[in-house]
Amino acid sequence: MISRNSPLDQRRKRHRAAVSTRGSASKARVGLSPADEQLLRLILAEPMDFMDNPEFAKPGAEKRIYRDLPEIQRPDVSWYRPLLDDLTPASERGRERARPRSQSSILLTGAQERILFLKYNFARRAVKEIQDKIGTRRPTLTQSRQLLKWYRVAKGYREQIAETNLALVLAMAKRTRLSDADLADMISEGNMALLRSVDKFDCARGFKFSTYACRAILKAFSRQGMKSSKYRQHFPTDFDPAMEKSNYLEVLRDTHEKESAAEVKHIVLNNRAELSDIERAVIDHRFALTAPANSPPLTLEQVGRIIGVTKERVRQIQNKALEKIRLALETRTPLPTQSLPTTLAATSATASPTPN
Repeated sequence: MISRNSPLDQRRKRHRAAVSTRGSASKARVGLSPADEQLLRLILAEPMDFMDNPEFAKPGAEKRIYRDLPEIQRPDVSWYRPLLDDLTPASERGRERARPRSQSSILLTGAQERILFLKYNFARRAVKEIQDKIGTRRPTLTQSRQLLKWYRVAKGYREQIAETNLALVLAMAKRTRLSDADLADMISEGNMALLRSVDKFDCARGFKFSTYACRAILKAFSRQGMKSSKYRQHFPTDFDPAMEKSNYLEVLRDTHEKESAAEVKHIVLNNRAELSDIERAVIDHRFALTAPANSPPLTLEQVGRIIGVTKERVRQIQNKALEKIRLALETRTPLPTQSLPTTLAATSATASPTPN
């Protein structure tokens, strides 16, 4: 036995999907358009499923279902898209108020739902019978047209049932709003659950379709919530408004501070402010200019012990030295920041006479 969706089964599906006629190939192209041929391949690729009903086995079932039973009016769904836009919070910004919506929604009775589902499932049953009759052979032109006809009938009734119950999805979505789920995603999941409910509903049991569909839609919402919570477990980072702000000013400020500190260090190490030896020693110890990396600066008392004065005298020397450095910054343009040996070498090279 060949398993379903095996490579051989897929090959047989493609083989029987090639439409043939009892005449020439040109007649086959005249009989079906390229769009019909493509649709026919899709129909033959998957077996049609349907919900059986005792009415289908009675004589004259097709005439009784499609001619004797009345046609149900299709709903007006022009309200659906504007309503979705209104449910989106961002849609109201910079947009005029939505135009008045049509309120001509249709509430079907149990008998009307039964008529729609009988017509829908009989059309699917007809497609399945033709598929079984074709088997692995190539369909004839008559069989191809019958397949396309019943498939389009079934698709039309499926869309009609789904459109009639669109408001059910919106009502359930607003009633069971999940905190972590987007409303548009919930409505999308609910619509998919609604279509699956249309395919699986058995009207012979005597229940209303909304009773069956509500449970399926709620299950879809539950799965959506589980997906969202599982995603948040894998990616637990919450929205951080600070990440949305630019740090350009902070980076610019830090860069300016580093450049200014480098200029001051250059002035002190090269004595551009004409500091005395004691002043240079105080500044060096107080700000750890020549100390190893990550070495803490010395306090006023520690510096006083080194040079043999009180800490108050160290403060006075420090303030006088800082005032000289400030004046040097304001009145002179310091050389580019570089290491002390390089600066001394450049200075001595400039002072020495050029050989002949």
